[in-house]
Amino acid sequence: MNVVVRGFFWIVTMKFKINSCTLVLALLTAPFVHADAHGKWSYSGESAPDKWGTLNHAFATCEKGFNQSPIDIQKTIKGELPPLSMSFNAKDKSIINNGHTIQIDVNDGDHLVVDGTTFTLKQFHFHTPSENLIDGRTYPLEVHFVNSSPQGELAVIGVMIDEGQENPVIADILNNIPARINQAQKLSKPLALANLMPGDKHYYRFSGSLTTPPCTEGVRWLVMKDPVYASKAQIAAFEAALAQKNSRPVQPLNGRVVIH
Repeated sequence: MNVVVRGFFWIVTMKFKINSCTLVLALLTAPFVHADAHGKWSYSGESAPDKWGTLNHAFATCEKGFNQSPIDIQKTIKGELPPLSMSFNAKDKSIINNGHTIQIDVNDGDHLVVDGTTFTLKQFHFHTPSENLIDGRTYPLEVHFVNSSPQGELAVIGVMIDEGQENPVIADILNNIPARINQAQKLSKPLALANLMPGDKHYYRFSGSLTTPPCTEGVRWLVMKDPVYASKAQIAAFEAALAQKNSRPVQPLNGRVVIH
């Protein structure tokens, strides 16, 4: 690993240590907890993304942060990253439309290992169109798998969803979206999450933030290089269920590097 890459990971590691207390607090307001932050911000009008930082003092990082997400992934640096090591089954789960996204909460010990640390899957949710871009390209959907370590650090896996063959997991989710906002309901059978994860587990890595208020930084972002697929009809149905475009615009890199 060259000097640039080693320096990048030293900076990221130090940032994680400095922000550990902040990240624990962020867990109380992150999307998978359905905090009071929901309903006080939106994706359009007077509470749109460019106004988030002024809506609440707790959201100031959305405006003043220097390591914000999402980003346009370009000009990456080769770091010979190993493929992701994960075990996702999502047997014990519930689904909710929280007014900002369709989210599946998970509570069965699914986990991901990054830098020797085990992160537990807490939830996954969807954005249309994709929030992150790859070489300037936007995808119809993006799913974010939000994982937390015992110390409260966050790692988010982003997977692009492109138009193609029908996806059985997307079908199961569409068939179980609750009719009411903020009314969670249990899913009766496990989801085959392998259908939301590409076969090739290589990815782009960068330091970023939550893409929703409070936009907390110090998040390990792992965006899969390859997409998965859903049918044109499924993508249209997801867009209709969300009833809005729920993607934050890409943010400046501010000197950050993306490793692959």
